[in-house]
Amino acid sequence: MSQKIQKTNAMRMLETLHIDYTPHEYDCGDGAIDGVSVAKKTGQDPDRVFKTLVTQGASKAFYVFVIPVAAELDLKKAAKSVGEKSVAMLHVADLLKTTGYIRGGCSPVGMKKQFVTRVDETAELYDTVMVSGGKQGLQVELAPADLLRAAQAETADLTF
Repeated sequence: MSQKIQKTNAMRMLETLHIDYTPHEYDCGDGAIDGVSVAKKTGQDPDRVFKTLVTQGASKAFYVFVIPVAAELDLKKAAKSVGEKSVAMLHVADLLKTTGYIRGGCSPVGMKKQFVTRVDETAELYDTVMVSGGKQGLQVELAPADLLRAAQAETADLTF
């Protein structure tokens, strides 16, 4: 890699916590920033690449769910995992002001505030997983236990 990767909040947070991670840059110039495209561009198994979804509960609290890119969030399971009656996806327009991140670059690590976070239990099946590095075109690869620690997260069954 010829140029140095510009540090994101997520990367700074991982370094502050002394967590080893491997950055993976990819070209997002074609606009294909959905998780399955990102997995292909980085040459990864989509089951090991996780997307970050932000929701709002019936209580108006925000929750973060991290699931495999090809999977779909089961809103009932998600709500149950955080003790809410229901959760709904946050509108993309509200993502930046809520988390400090934009669509396609939303990392579960280093958000503006610490939200209750759940990572799909399948993450524990792998030595390493990948999540957004905090901007479009960047993923970080790290051990699932390190992801849980950095995101102050717990695992749960979150998908259909």
